[in-house]
Amino acid sequence: MAILAPTSVSKDPCPPHLLQFLLLGSPENLIEPSKTFHFVGFVDFLNLLLQIFGSKLKSGKIEQTQLRLLTASNNCSDLTAKASRKPLGLTEELKNNKLESVVETDDGSGLFEDMKRRFLSFKKHKYMENLEHYQNLAKGQAPKFMVISCADSRVCPSTILGFQPGEAFIVRNIANLVPSFERGPSETNAALEFSVNALEVENILVVGHSCCGGIRALMSMDDEVEKSSFIQNWVVVGRDARLWTKAAASKLSFDQQCKHCEKESINRSLLNLLTYPWIEEKVKNGILSVHGGYYDFVDCTFEKWTLDYKEDNLKEKHGRISVKNHLFWS
Repeated sequence: MAILAPTSVSKDPCPPHLLQFLLLGSPENLIEPSKTFHFVGFVDFLNLLLQIFGSKLKSGKIEQTQLRLLTASNNCSDLTAKASRKPLGLTEELKNNKLESVVETDDGSGLFEDMKRRFLSFKKHKYMENLEHYQNLAKGQAPKFMVISCADSRVCPSTILGFQPGEAFIVRNIANLVPSFERGPSETNAALEFSVNALEVENILVVGHSCCGGIRALMSMDDEVEKSSFIQNWVVVGRDARLWTKAAASKLSFDQQCKHCEKESINRSLLNLLTYPWIEEKVKNGILSVHGGYYDFVDCTFEKWTLDYKEDNLKEKHGRISVKNHLFWS
């Protein structure tokens, strides 16, 4: 194996055999000077040294290499100065990278260790104790509910309403909105199509909640301003609820208007459900029911109501909807 010595460090470069001795640390590793060749660029030289003496770097012998270089002859003074600085910087960089890696690993591992603990608890106390039920779920699903709820991390329908695996087909989006059929494809109406036509659910439940950031964004929008973000382009689906709220609750405070709109948007979504021909047909025939729900996590209460289907409700876009079975749980 040939040692590469840079030609740019001195007019009278360090003799190859001396450099080899300083770096390799033993006479038996010396090679014939005739096999040595030159290249331009100290960085290339250093990179090659790192490749050749990688094992020494890993074992901490880089410091010994620096010591030998520092005690070399005056003919190698330029090489000594440059080489003694570069490996030290590289060592510090490696240390810093290692430190950053450790910090990142520690931050993530704590979260996932907790997740692991909860999963194993689920497996032991839920899955294994109801093994037959979960094995049946592996064969297919037949949920009774299709639930559309907000993506807000504080509002998990399975936790709030106690849905167990296999009981509800759930889709979550910002502000629990249902776009109209005319608006075109979205993940929400794709989920509706699958749950209603393939799974044949018997109930669709739209769940809104208090302090909804999506509704607040909707109420804060200026109708004249062009929508410039994904959030604005999505929450505009609830524009009818906003307009109805502005007309009915204009004298209320902004916070009260938002609370009013949180419930009004649920009713607008129930009407939007009926713009899908295959949903309206099943509702009309009594095969499918659509419901609204409102969770107030400030005082932990829940309202539930069912759309009382009447074709007259569809004739007027902003008309009041008729509901039945209005319940309040507290």
